[in-house]
Amino acid sequence: MVDGVRHGLRAYGLIAVMWIRSTMTYRASFAMTTLGNFAGTAFDFVVILLMFAHTEALGGYSLPEIALLYGVSSTAFGLTDLLLGSMDRVGRRVRDGTLDTLLVRPVPVLAQVAADRFALRRLGRITQGLFVLGYALVTLDIAWDPVRVAMVPVMVISGAAIFGSVFVAGAAFQFVAQDAAEVQNSFTYGGNTLLQYPPTIFAKELVRGVTFVVPLAFVNWLPALYVLGRPYPLDVPHWLAFTPPLVAAVCCGLAGLVWRAGLRSYRSTGS
Repeated sequence: MVDGVRHGLRAYGLIAVMWIRSTMTYRASFAMTTLGNFAGTAFDFVVILLMFAHTEALGGYSLPEIALLYGVSSTAFGLTDLLLGSMDRVGRRVRDGTLDTLLVRPVPVLAQVAADRFALRRLGRITQGLFVLGYALVTLDIAWDPVRVAMVPVMVISGAAIFGSVFVAGAAFQFVAQDAAEVQNSFTYGGNTLLQYPPTIFAKELVRGVTFVVPLAFVNWLPALYVLGRPYPLDVPHWLAFTPPLVAAVCCGLAGLVWRAGLRSYRSTGS
């Protein structure tokens, strides 16, 4: 098991490095696309700034508080998008039969799919998220203690793992649906957009769904509300704010099982 994981990570690294070298051949193009990625994702926060040009609070939250939610979610999602952003191409590979070429190579299919067309330009999203997160940490009036300080990197790392499990599970679903990239994106990109806003502006049914069904709330809502000293909109124990690493581990394990089941169900295109 350990050797298999090590082999997969090594293969992923080699494929990613190959794409990075290809990207850096045209450095001016890389710089422009990275800047474009930064600017494109920044518009999400510009929308929030425009809202606050007409109000002092959104759902009872100030701009720095929402910036914390936004910064954590955007940075965590950016890390996942950088590392696993190619997973939504599984459906396309199933349809055109190119997945077969990955099956005959002595490399884990998951590593090949994840590292395919590794796009270093996605660093722009991560950088933009870190800028907003830095703004929030500087401007928030919080009595910082060791626990709250440690919660910030834990949120980002655990959130990236949770988003990653959704990417992998969504890709596995495409073995059956074949043309479900948009369904996957509704949970990944859509989930990221959802978490950039406070849970108080959404219906409780939706908040329950992203807490107990697809546990995206553990990316930032639950731990961030502890950091901010705010109550969670649902009647749940406060200790759940400390469980994102555990939730991330469970989600990754389940996603791995779903991926293996999806891969076993693959029967090629028949052509």
